[in-house]
Amino acid sequence: MKKLERPRKGRLLGGVCAGIGTYFDLDPVLVRILWVALTVASVGIGVIVYIAAWILMPEEEEEKTPAVSATP
Repeated sequence: MKKLERPRKGRLLGGVCAGIGTYFDLDPVLVRILWVALTVASVGIGVIVYIAAWILMPEEEEEKTPAVSATP
């Protein structure tokens, strides 16, 4: 199941656009361009929505690697 979350890698500011792009199988650059266009068209409301999404979207969990024993 897909989860909407901010990735730890491949993000520029907060990872909101990268997370949305990953969730919808879109290029994050395309999401960023659309976000900027909508922010300019809405006289800055996109900035407030971005900050809210940054706060509300959980960050991707760290990948846990299995412990490797040093003894044979």
